[in-house]
Amino acid sequence: MQQLEQNLKTALQAAAQAVFNQDIPAASLVLQPTRKDFAGSFTLVTFPLTKAFGKGPEQIGQALGEWLTANAPAVRGYNVVKGFLNLEIADAEWLKLFTELAQQPAGAPVPFDGPKKVVVEYSSPNTNKPLHLGHLRNNFLGYSVAEILKATGATVTKANLVNDRGIHICKSMIAYQRFGAGATPESEGLKGDHLAGKYYVLFEKHYREEIKQLEAEGVTNEVAKKQAPLMLEAQQMLQQWEAGDEEVMALWHRMNGWVYDGFNATYANIGVDFDKFYYESGTYLLGKERVEEGLQKGVFFKKENGSVWVDLQAEGLDEKLLLRADGTSVYITQDLGTAELKYQDFGYDSSIYVIADEQNYHMQVLQATLKKLGKPYADAIHHLSYGMVDLPSGKMKSREGTVVDADELVKEVEEAAEAATLEKGKTEGLSDEELAQLYHTLGLGALKYYLLKVDPKKRMLFNPAESVRLEGDTGPFIQYSYARISSIRRKALAQGVIETTDFSQYGELHSTEQELIQQLAGYASVVAEAARSLSPAVIAQYVYEVAKSYNRFFTEVPILKEDIEPTKKAFRVALSAKTAQTIKASLGLLGIDVPERM
Repeated sequence: MQQLEQNLKTALQAAAQAVFNQDIPAASLVLQPTRKDFAGSFTLVTFPLTKAFGKGPEQIGQALGEWLTANAPAVRGYNVVKGFLNLEIADAEWLKLFTELAQQPAGAPVPFDGPKKVVVEYSSPNTNKPLHLGHLRNNFLGYSVAEILKATGATVTKANLVNDRGIHICKSMIAYQRFGAGATPESEGLKGDHLAGKYYVLFEKHYREEIKQLEAEGVTNEVAKKQAPLMLEAQQMLQQWEAGDEEVMALWHRMNGWVYDGFNATYANIGVDFDKFYYESGTYLLGKERVEEGLQKGVFFKKENGSVWVDLQAEGLDEKLLLRADGTSVYITQDLGTAELKYQDFGYDSSIYVIADEQNYHMQVLQATLKKLGKPYADAIHHLSYGMVDLPSGKMKSREGTVVDADELVKEVEEAAEAATLEKGKTEGLSDEELAQLYHTLGLGALKYYLLKVDPKKRMLFNPAESVRLEGDTGPFIQYSYARISSIRRKALAQGVIETTDFSQYGELHSTEQELIQQLAGYASVVAEAARSLSPAVIAQYVYEVAKSYNRFFTEVPILKEDIEPTKKAFRVALSAKTAQTIKASLGLLGIDVPERM
């Protein structure tokens, strides 16, 4: 596609010289795809040329178009709409381009001038609760961004920083001690992460009751929150944990082990993976060393109560707590340690943190603090800030148990996929095992596509009913397009149609064939744009348009009818095959599988 555009620019330069005696730099000639309601494939905006050419934009377009159709073999026609010159490309050019596409090996790196060593950190769950809908957007986004960057040839490490320590973990542990009565995942019939989450909710329930009791005794709300017995116990447990108390550590290992088993089952089910796990329990001590380093350098300071702070007011931020007065660490402490560990391990030139926009300030503080310390990797930190996921009923809250559980949601979309498939009656010839896999593939495809087709920066409303639609701008519609092509290829094989890679003798193209070739040729530039913007939504929009174009082609152009000449059959099957390859590759970048049959 780039070569075709370059050839058009060279022809336009020749036209400008021949008609207007003007030398125009190729960089000033910006070609864009022609709008679908006009004939043509590429459009040149002529308004910027009026001053140099001394003519109106329509006159310029008309003159350039006439010269090109007479002298440039790649241009077969044109039309001018005000200041826009729309160029129609000769079929021979499209066939030449498609021949090149068909001969390209699958999986070749996409040209991109971005970072080459990248760490993408995502998921980052707390070990006091199971994954929920918000975590799903995070996991799908992080996984997809990593796959997109891999497609550009970058070396990418998928990292998961597990929040396995802190006051929130102690809350679940205290509640388990108080109310657990020795319960285990087996005795309760629950996944380990769900069991820990149950006690986190119980802590908050009883904590609120204690606050109300203290307020009834005349204590202010602010003081009651600090003096509630459960909170004091949790704070004491955190100190015991950092001191290595044997009993506390044993309970911590036991409960976290349950949670990890639960997390791993969920990760496997939703199709995300990691190359490296970090644990806050293993990074906070290095973070404390960095805090001590900052004190020695004079870039951090202590307050009278012994707490350590950094002053970032000159950076437009504020003073930030780095270490509590009792010596226990906070989130930023271990984040300082983790950033250094990742750099030691991978020497990254870009470290992407997939974290919700609620943590925008925190990430600004982390980067500014590392700059204060003079760390060479401070500028490599990039916060991929994404919008939170809301429900029609409002914001999700883990402590109140109002979240949409990830495991339950995946099960629901699988059931919806099953119902839709059975309604269409397309299950013949598939075993029970194959059907279960199909429902999982379709359900997860619907969920991933729904969460990834929205630009990451946008806050989104999760509508359960809309997410599981299996038609329209959805994952299953695109998956169905792939399965349709797989069926066509099987039939073509049975008919003895040979897929060739030389289409110079094909003849005249149908408009849907030309449109499809142009879209397929845009794959590399789309992936590069997605990598540049760190937005899987760019891929989602592209593959949806490809699927729509293919379905128009399928509807309007016969592929395997008996009266179609062999050359045309071979070309149309090859065009279908390249489309399938592109759909599969694009959905793969979103973490979505494709079914061979539907």
